[in-house]
Amino acid sequence: MPASTAIIVYPAIAALMYVFSALLFKRSSETGVGLWRTTFVANQIVGLLFALLWLLGGREVTWDIVWQPGLIALCLFIGQLSQFLALEKGDVSVAVPIFGLKVVLVAVFTPLVVGIPVSLTLWIAAFLSVAGITLLNKKHEGKRPKNIGVTLMAGGVGAVSFALFDVLVQKWGPQWGVGRLLPLIFGINAILSFSLIFLFKAPLHEIPKTAWKWLCGGSVLLGTQSIIFVSTVAIYGRATAANIIYASRGLLSVALVWLVGHWFANQEQNLGGKVLAWRMAGAALMMTAIVLVVVG
Repeated sequence: MPASTAIIVYPAIAALMYVFSALLFKRSSETGVGLWRTTFVANQIVGLLFALLWLLGGREVTWDIVWQPGLIALCLFIGQLSQFLALEKGDVSVAVPIFGLKVVLVAVFTPLVVGIPVSLTLWIAAFLSVAGITLLNKKHEGKRPKNIGVTLMAGGVGAVSFALFDVLVQKWGPQWGVGRLLPLIFGINAILSFSLIFLFKAPLHEIPKTAWKWLCGGSVLLGTQSIIFVSTVAIYGRATAANIIYASRGLLSVALVWLVGHWFANQEQNLGGKVLAWRMAGAALMMTAIVLVVVG
């Protein structure tokens, strides 16, 4: 597949899968799984899925450069913690669009790593993103998204961490090869997640049986979409362009919560048409900002 097509098709598929994984995680959290057990289980399953890429081969791994996947894994670990916190404490249709800020941050961090200058268009896009968040937080008839402060803070930290993750993958991916860098990153991330065991509110075996299907389903979808998206960045580069398409998950999250949220017992669709309309407008502004990053 030509690079220009791959940059559009693969991130679009990943975006759709991500939104469904978010809905599944939200459903599992409502059964009492908890943030830390969710993160641990997800990281183990995702790590195993990425281990399959080792069969693709790559450069010889030496101890003097292992710090590179280690640093990327740390960014991933922090980003995932923030992501799950935002999804558990807040509303999916608010948290997911906030993660869309990542693409603007990718364009900000890229000059520091690659040396590409930041244009005026980027700053205009950043202001549009802020306006988008404002609309996402607009309340109607006394209603407002729950835990909005935690959602915004966790979503922001996650956006920064994932932006650094993408830039570093783009920088070191060609040197390592997909079959070495990515399995190491997600393997280290799985190991880091063992530190979360001490934060469990109850052992894994006490997770309700009804929750496992949502938890494992969300984890498999998360891992699969991660393989698709991260491999695209590592192989083709162009992290900003890939993120533009991937950021469509913000709009998709609002649309899917409205259309099929009831399949997952998600109550956000009951917030009212006007509230979701404001959120759609906010997500649209964020998408416009992201598009401007590339057009400019």
